[in-house]
Amino acid sequence: MHHNREISRTSRTNQERDRSAKVINHNADTHALEESDCAVVPMNRPNKGEQSSTEAGEGRARTKENIAQSNTSPTQSGERVSQGLNGVRQVAKAKKQERFTALLHHLSVDLLRDSFYALKRQAAPGVDGVKWDEYETGLEDRLADLHGRVHRGAYRAQPSRRVYIPKADGRQRPLGVAALEDKIVQQAVVTILNQIYEVDFRGFSYGFRPGRNPHQALDALTVGIQTKRVNWILDADIRTFFDRMSHEWILQFVEHRVADRRILSLIRKWMKAGVSEEGQWSETTVGTPQGSVASPLLANIYLHYVFDLWVEAWRKKVAQGDVIVVRYADDLVVGFESRTDAERFLEQFRERLAKFGLELHADKTRLIEFGRNAARNRKQRGEGKPETFTFLGFTHYCGKRRSNGSFIVWRKTAQKRMVAKLHAIKAELIRQKHEPTALVGKWLRQVTLGYYQYHAVPGNLDRLAVFMHRLRRLWRAILARRSQRGRVSWQRHTPVLDSWIPIPRVLHPYPQQRFAARHPR
Repeated sequence: MHHNREISRTSRTNQERDRSAKVINHNADTHALEESDCAVVPMNRPNKGEQSSTEAGEGRARTKENIAQSNTSPTQSGERVSQGLNGVRQVAKAKKQERFTALLHHLSVDLLRDSFYALKRQAAPGVDGVKWDEYETGLEDRLADLHGRVHRGAYRAQPSRRVYIPKADGRQRPLGVAALEDKIVQQAVVTILNQIYEVDFRGFSYGFRPGRNPHQALDALTVGIQTKRVNWILDADIRTFFDRMSHEWILQFVEHRVADRRILSLIRKWMKAGVSEEGQWSETTVGTPQGSVASPLLANIYLHYVFDLWVEAWRKKVAQGDVIVVRYADDLVVGFESRTDAERFLEQFRERLAKFGLELHADKTRLIEFGRNAARNRKQRGEGKPETFTFLGFTHYCGKRRSNGSFIVWRKTAQKRMVAKLHAIKAELIRQKHEPTALVGKWLRQVTLGYYQYHAVPGNLDRLAVFMHRLRRLWRAILARRSQRGRVSWQRHTPVLDSWIPIPRVLHPYPQQRFAARHPR
């Protein structure tokens, strides 16, 4: 969410700002952690040189592809944020060490209404069984009642309904489906808190933030590797991060900026509501359910203090060479100029995570030689091609430009991601095998275009062509089963396949072009 327009500094606006913010000075002795434990530190410039191009957007104000995330509220678009919320943002920007004592009065019926309409209409219901269209009937009376319960402390959070979705590696990912009213209140609170945290969050943090998306993170990573002295890449994976976040640390981190006890009480209620699975309630003492509206923001706050501020200070005080950082939720990549820095960082990062109940996934965390010199160095040592790493659904590998042979980072769709998508499409095609061909074709076209929209980056057309041909074979096999004439030739189905399955083409510019347009020097 960006608010770069100048705000009128009239006395009326200042009075509104003062009423809406009501901040008190941050007591460092009581509320701030020691620097080694994530005290808020000033934004640091990269060690030895200009600000990293990877982080040129630092201080400015959202996946893995196919990972569900909460919709951005209309009030987060920058067009419908109230004057009071604008005041919160301005105070947060001007007074980085202060805490907000009065925020809940911004949770109005209007904000609840906007939050309701920001939710997905077809989302599965929670334990209450209430669906979006049912709640819309008599909406104003419902919202007025909900507003009253929240403000007088009578609102009670309901348990999340546990469901499981398949992961690309074949395992099951647990999700928590919140009750509809919980989603509405969470969306409203997230909208309010975003006014504060979008000022605080660092430029290299991209996941689940208004106005940010995975391709911006991918662009920043590519530009950072190609323009800085990067020779080593740490591809880090935090083991079951959402399930291990400490409730105590979450509240302590939020309290660095929020002193409104009613907001803190709401967050505490959501964390303690528990989980319902097959009718059985179980308590949650750690973690926050993936799939809830508030979880992405809470996760970003957690990692802001555990990782972002720490790595910023580490880069300035410890690193001997260039360091680049890109984080998307709990997926993060750090690039280093020297192997010594990389190994020292990895060791200290493990220690850092342990302080907050977290650990790196041993099988998914890798330190590899990667960058403009990797191929030459490995060849001199008699080793093979540089290793690759996967980030946000793309496998990154060292390559050369076809025009002049200079170094470039090429990206292709990760094999597991493609296979998982094809399996999901196949299951749905089987389910719809008796539906009219035109109806199935229309659905398939939408799915294919959506897949292309994410994956059609420069250098990935070969992999997209593989996806298209496998998809054509899948649907052709389903269509052939419907025929009453026995074996049907491929040519008979070709016109149908051509009509509904589009040919891929590049839809994204080169990362350098888009990054430069977003962050002009």
